[in-house]
Amino acid sequence: MADSSSSSSSSSDTDTTDNSVPTFVSSLVFNLVVAAVIFVAFCILRPRFKRVYAPRTYAVSKEKRSSAVSNGPLAWLSAIFRVRDEEIIARVGLDTYMFLRLMRTMFIIFFVLSVLSVITILPANITGGGTATGIDRLTMANVPAESGKLWVHIVFFIIFVIWVMRTIFGELKVYTRLRIWWLTNPRHSSKVGASTVLVSTLPSALMDSDTKLSSMFNMFPGGVRQIIVNRNCSKLEKVVEDRNAFVGSLEKALTTYAVKCEQAHAKSVKKGVAYVAPKHPMTRTSKIPFKGPKLDAFEYYSTQIASLNQKICEMSGDKEQFKRQSSAFVLFRKQMAAHMAAQTVLDYKPFSMNSVSLDINPEDIIWSNLNMNPYDRRIRGYLSFAATIGLVIVWTILTTALVSLISIDNLKKIPALSGMVDSKWFGLFSGIVPAVVLAVLMAVLPMILRLLLRLEGIPRVSEVNLRLLHRFFFFQVWNVYLVMIFSTAILTVATETAKNPASILKLIPVNVPKSATPVLVYVLLLAFTGAAKEILQIARLVLRYVLPLLFAKTPRAISNAEKPAEFDWGTSIPVHSLIFLMGFSYSFISPLVNCFVAAYFGLFYLVYRYQFLYVYNDANWVTGGLSFPKAIQQIMVGVYISEVYMLLMMVAKIAEKVNANGIVRVVFTGLTLLLTVAAHLYINDAYLPIINYMPVRGAADIEANPKIATMFPDVMGDGDLSSDSLETASVLTAEHKARLGFYAAYGSLVPKKLIDYVLHKVPSLLDPRRFISPKPGQEKTDIADEEEAIMSDESPPPVLNVQTTDGFLPMPTAHHYNDDNALGISARRSSQNTNVLSIDSANATQQMPMPPANLLAPGDHAAGDNSLSIHSYTSATELRQRRSMAPSASSMAKRRSRFDMASDRLEADAGDNALAEAFSNPALRAKPESVVWVPRDNNNLCDELHQNVRTWGAGTIQIITDGVWIDAKCNVKADVEFDPEAAAGIVEGVCK
Repeated sequence: MADSSSSSSSSSDTDTTDNSVPTFVSSLVFNLVVAAVIFVAFCILRPRFKRVYAPRTYAVSKEKRSSAVSNGPLAWLSAIFRVRDEEIIARVGLDTYMFLRLMRTMFIIFFVLSVLSVITILPANITGGGTATGIDRLTMANVPAESGKLWVHIVFFIIFVIWVMRTIFGELKVYTRLRIWWLTNPRHSSKVGASTVLVSTLPSALMDSDTKLSSMFNMFPGGVRQIIVNRNCSKLEKVVEDRNAFVGSLEKALTTYAVKCEQAHAKSVKKGVAYVAPKHPMTRTSKIPFKGPKLDAFEYYSTQIASLNQKICEMSGDKEQFKRQSSAFVLFRKQMAAHMAAQTVLDYKPFSMNSVSLDINPEDIIWSNLNMNPYDRRIRGYLSFAATIGLVIVWTILTTALVSLISIDNLKKIPALSGMVDSKWFGLFSGIVPAVVLAVLMAVLPMILRLLLRLEGIPRVSEVNLRLLHRFFFFQVWNVYLVMIFSTAILTVATETAKNPASILKLIPVNVPKSATPVLVYVLLLAFTGAAKEILQIARLVLRYVLPLLFAKTPRAISNAEKPAEFDWGTSIPVHSLIFLMGFSYSFISPLVNCFVAAYFGLFYLVYRYQFLYVYNDANWVTGGLSFPKAIQQIMVGVYISEVYMLLMMVAKIAEKVNANGIVRVVFTGLTLLLTVAAHLYINDAYLPIINYMPVRGAADIEANPKIATMFPDVMGDGDLSSDSLETASVLTAEHKARLGFYAAYGSLVPKKLIDYVLHKVPSLLDPRRFISPKPGQEKTDIADEEEAIMSDESPPPVLNVQTTDGFLPMPTAHHYNDDNALGISARRSSQNTNVLSIDSANATQQMPMPPANLLAPGDHAAGDNSLSIHSYTSATELRQRRSMAPSASSMAKRRSRFDMASDRLEADAGDNALAEAFSNPALRAKPESVVWVPRDNNNLCDELHQNVRTWGAGTIQIITDGVWIDAKCNVKADVEFDPEAAAGIVEGVCK
C-alpha cells in the first residue's frame, strides 16, 4: 500500500516536473514576442506622438525641460545617456535620481550575479548527481545532501551577501551627501516651503492665539516670519465647487454654440443663403431629469455664477468667521529652524503637537485632514491597520481560489477539458494566465489602500504614498510571493507534514526549488512585457488622442488633457523590491532566475530613464528622496528571506544525511544571518537620523561657505563638506569632473582603485564630449520634429523670411498650411489630435488648423470688417490676411507659459500677503470673479452673446478668447501653454 502511494506520488511529481519545461519555454517565447512588438511600436510611434512620448520638452517649466530627440528609431537611447547625474537632479529631482540609481545598482548586482552563478552554481546543479528532471535539474534540488558541491552554493551566497551589504552602505553614504546638498541647494532652499512646517494637533490655548504661537516658535534660530492657522471652510468650499461647476457648464455651452455658428455660417455660404443663427441651448433648474421649467442655458448659468460669486465675496470678506482648526503652517526665517522644530518635543501634553511635517507644498496638502483630534487619528490608524489585515485575508482567498481554478491539475477534473489539458498548448495557458490574473488583482488593491491611509488623517499626499510603499510591499510579499508562487509547495509540505511531522525537513529541499518555475514566469512577465508596456504608455496614448475627441470639448478640458503623466511612487517601488526579493532569494537555488532579474532591472532602468526625462512630471512629489531609504529597508527584507532559505536548505540537507560538512555549512549560514542583522541595526542607528533632517554641522558649513550648496558634491568622498570643495572647483579639469562622476555612479559597487584601473585602460570614457547635450531650447531643431513653436517671452514671434507667389509673407505662427500659397514644406506635419495645438503626424496633406488671432501679424484691413466670411476665401494666404484683422482682448499683453509661471510661485522673497494667500485653504483663495475660456468664431457671430453673458454675470465674468480658436474643419484648437487666468489678470487667486 505504501509502495503504491509512493509510486503515485512519484508519478505525480514527474508529471509536474515534465510540465515545467514547456511552461517556462512558452512563457519566455510569448513575453519576448510581445515585448519585441511593443518596443517596435514605441520606436515607430515616438516621433509621431510627442504629446505622449515627450511632453517634458514643452509642458514643464523651461529650466526643467529636456532637449528634443531626433526621429531616429533608437535616437532616444543615446539621448538619455548624455545627461549627467547633476542634470537629472536639476530636471526631475532627487527622488527620481535616487530611484534611477537604485534600478541601475540592482541591474549591475544581478548582471554580475547571473554571470558568476551560471559559471559556478549552474554546472554544480546540473552535475549534482540528484534525481531531479526537467527544469528542476538546473536547481539546487539536484544536489544530494552528501555532495561537496553544496560548498559552491555557500561560498557564492556569502560573498554576494557581503557585496550587497557593502553596496547598501555605499548607496546610503551617497544619499546622505546628496540629501544635504539638495536641502541647501538654492533651487530648493529658495522656496518658502523649505523653511515651513505643518504643525498638527494644536492645543486650544495656542490655536486661538497667534501671539502665543509666535512666542513659542520664536525660540528657534531666526524666529518666525509668519504663522497661518488653518480654518474650517467647508461651507465656502461647497459654494466654490458649485460656482466652478457652473463655469464649466457655461464654457461647454459657449464652445458648442460657437462651433454651431461656424458650421451654420459655412453652410449658408456654400448654399448662398442668408445666415440663420442657431437656437440657444435650454436647461432645467432641477437636477432631476425632465423636472423644472426650461430656461436659456447661457442666461441661467451666467446668473447663477453671478449669484455664487456674490456669496463668495460676502463669505471670504471676513476670514475670522471661519472657525480655526487645530493645525497651522509656521513659516520660519531660517531653514534650519524648521528642521529643529520638526525634531523637538513641542508640548508637555500627550499627543499635543506631536505631528510636524517638513518641506511643505500647498498643492500636496489634504485639507480635509487638518483638523483631526489626535485620539481620533490614532483610532483611525488602528482601524485602518485592522482593515489592511482583513484585505490580506480576503486577497489571499481570492488569489488562491483563482490560481487553483486555472491550474492544470484542477482543469483535468473537468470532463469537458480533460482531453484538452493533455495538449502541449496548455503549457502556454499555465505559464501566462495565472500571472495575468494576479497582476489584475494587484492593480485594484492600491486604490483601496490609499483610501484607508487618507481616512487615517494623514495630512499630505506624499506622506500617503510613502506609507503606501510599505503596506503595498507587504501585500506583494504575502500574496504574490508566498501565496501565489508558493501555494503548491506550501500545501504539499503542509499536507505531508500533517501525516508525518518528521518529514518536513525532507520535503523542504524538494518542494521549495520547484517553485522556481512560477518565479521565473512572473519575472518574465514583468521583465519583458511589463517594461514594454511601461514605455509604450498605451493608456496615455488613448487618453491623449482618442478620449479628447469624445469628451474634451472645451479649451480648458483640452488643455488639462495635455498635462504630463505622474509616476505612481507608492505602488511601483514595492513591485521592484519584490523582484529583488524573488531574485536574491533564488539566486543560489536556481541561477536562471538571476539572468531574468538582471534583464528586468536593465530594461526598466532604460525605460524609466527615458520616462522621467521625457514623460513623467512629478512637480508635487518633492520629498528629497525619502522613498530611497524605504526601498533599502525592503531590499533588506529580500536579503533576510534569502538567508532564511539558505539556512533551511542547509538544515534540511543535514536531515537527509548528518555529516560534519553539513553542520559547518549550517554554522556559516547562521553567522551570515546574524552579521546581517547587526549590519541592519547599524544602518538604522547611523544613517536614518541624518537622512530625515538636516544636520546642524552641515548647515553651518554651508552658511560659512554658500558655494558648497551650488556644486554637485563628491558623494563618495570621506572628507567634510567644507573640503568637498569649491575653492578649487574653478581649477578642476573636465577630465577630473568626469572621473568624479564615475566615482559617484559606481563607487558604492566597486572600489575606487578598480574604477581608476578601468579608466586608465579606457581613457575615452573620460572624454567630456560624451556627456555634452544641447540645453533645452538651444538645440538645432528640424522643422519636421517641432511639436509646436513656443512664442518667446521677450520678443514678438519671428517672421520667416519666405515669400509666397502672391507677394504676402507667411504668418509667423506655429501652424502652416497645405496649399500652394502657404509654406510648402512637405516635411511639416499636422496633428492627428484634432483638439490640440501640435504637430504629430507625418501626413502633410491634412487640413491645417487656423491660428489664434493674437499670434498673427497685423493685417491691412480694418478690424471688425465682416463683409467676407472665412469660408469665402480661396487661398490660405487670403485667409491668414483676414485672420490678422481679428481683435483680441489681451493681444498687447505679455504672453507667458502657464508652466513657467508655476515655477515662480512660493519663492522665499514673496510678500507676506502672497504667502498667506498661498498657504490658505483653496476655498479662501477663490476670488469672486470667474474666467470663461472659450473660442471666438471666425466671423464674430458670438460677440453679442459674449457681451450678454458679461451683463448677466453682473461684471463677475470675464470671457477670454485668446489661446483658442476654431479651424476650417470646425474643430476647437487650444494652446496648451496659455493661461486664461493670467490673461484675465488673476494669478494664484489674486486679482491684479
